[in-house]
Amino acid sequence: MTEENVSEGIEEKAVDFDALMKKKRAALFFKRCFDIVASAFGLLFLAIPFLFVAVAIRCTSKGPVYFRQERVGKNGKTFRIFKFRTMVTDAERKGLQITVGGDARITKVGALLRKTKIDELPQLINVLLGQMSFVGPRPEVPRYVEMYSEYQKNVLRIRPGITELASIIYRDENDILAASEDPEKTYVEEIMPKKIELNMEYMKKMNVFYDIKLIFMTFAAVLR
Repeated sequence: MTEENVSEGIEEKAVDFDALMKKKRAALFFKRCFDIVASAFGLLFLAIPFLFVAVAIRCTSKGPVYFRQERVGKNGKTFRIFKFRTMVTDAERKGLQITVGGDARITKVGALLRKTKIDELPQLINVLLGQMSFVGPRPEVPRYVEMYSEYQKNVLRIRPGITELASIIYRDENDILAASEDPEKTYVEEIMPKKIELNMEYMKKMNVFYDIKLIFMTFAAVLR
């Protein structure tokens, strides 16, 4: 295959995201309405369970209940994400910004919260504030977003999500990274580009009903 043919193939696969965003304006509006109602209800319903989780975290390891970290959101704007803390204090100073299976920084309670995805639930606060959505590309730290190509940055046109199709497909990501000699290189060169591609596919299909389907797929993946 010639270089010209390769270029043509790439152009055929490329998406006109300006046109796509115009086409999806109504879908994005109803998606946001769903996010507001569902996140408000979710926070009220989970208030007491959150209290029990907070007590478990504080009683088993030193440090705050919540983990706050800068992530990149819609249109490249940064925000601070809410998660239950699952690692020792100052974990980022003691290792990579990605987590591998068997990471020594993860606490005993944190391991359970990660396995059940309960650690992600405080992001309902980010959803209610308009910084995130229930479904959308997982928000990355600025360091990794700086590695995106101009075309890949199109995933920043929508709000990042608590869950995504890529997270369901790569639910064993930590194990993949643990088996790598260079976990960060494996993430940046192999996993991250594939996740971005999956998120671009999501953007073409996104609507409230597809989001609900992915939410149930996430529950099913956690139960498995």
